[in-house]
Amino acid sequence: MNTNISIEFFPPQTPEGVEKLRATRAELAKLQPEFFSVTYGAGGSTRERTFAIVREIASEGFDAAPHLSCIGSTRESIREILAEFKSAGIRRIVALRGDLPSGMAEAGEFRYANELVEFIRAETGSHFSLEVAAYPEWHPQARSPKDDLDAFARKVKAGANSAITQYFYNADAYFHFVDEARALGVDIPIVPGIMPIVGFTKLARFSDACGADLPRWMRKKFESFGDDSDSIRAFGLDLVTELCERLLKGGAPGLHFYSMNQSVLTCEICRRLGLPQTA
Repeated sequence: MNTNISIEFFPPQTPEGVEKLRATRAELAKLQPEFFSVTYGAGGSTRERTFAIVREIASEGFDAAPHLSCIGSTRESIREILAEFKSAGIRRIVALRGDLPSGMAEAGEFRYANELVEFIRAETGSHFSLEVAAYPEWHPQARSPKDDLDAFARKVKAGANSAITQYFYNADAYFHFVDEARALGVDIPIVPGIMPIVGFTKLARFSDACGADLPRWMRKKFESFGDDSDSIRAFGLDLVTELCERLLKGGAPGLHFYSMNQSVLTCEICRRLGLPQTA
């Protein structure tokens, strides 16, 4: 039985970062991921860097999935990007709404991710496999859980092939979300997003901003370690490995790792899980 994994990177800002990512990618490639995805800055601010990394991944023989966010974009600009992707042999896209760049008042010609998915399908048919985002603990800007779930269903109806969730540490939130999505007729794979824990302070700040819940017991446990980075790392590894085990046992179709351009923790979690497995 194979368990599909995928791994996300962000485009480095410096030549040193690019070299470090190459070494990181070489280690993570040993996990035999289904694809590597590469993030895309607000309003396309990292477009060239994202595409450079994607081209390099594709040239190495891996399935590369660029993120593409539509807020602040025009149909023509998205059309140009899709042509670039096709010419580079890209067959998978992570299609997102994205954030409005700082200082920009208008959303542009696309307001929501389902509109981007519809546009890609209208322009390119079934050429691309489209991944979309899902939020088991609800998008922080959603007016209600129902609104968020309905928005997710619209993205799927528009033509998404699969979904990747925001990271979370409460498996019940994922299973509940999947059950509710299935009740709406959503039948695509919903792959849990996994965030290995490097340190707690930054994770807590980032989680508060993006709406990922950190249970009180988990916060208290991390806080009790103070500056003991070894204990934080060990507890984080145990916590995330147990989460992955429960998700896979409960029927999750795979795991998507937010690597933060590092390999050690993702590799160790997969080693503990016995991944990659041979058929």
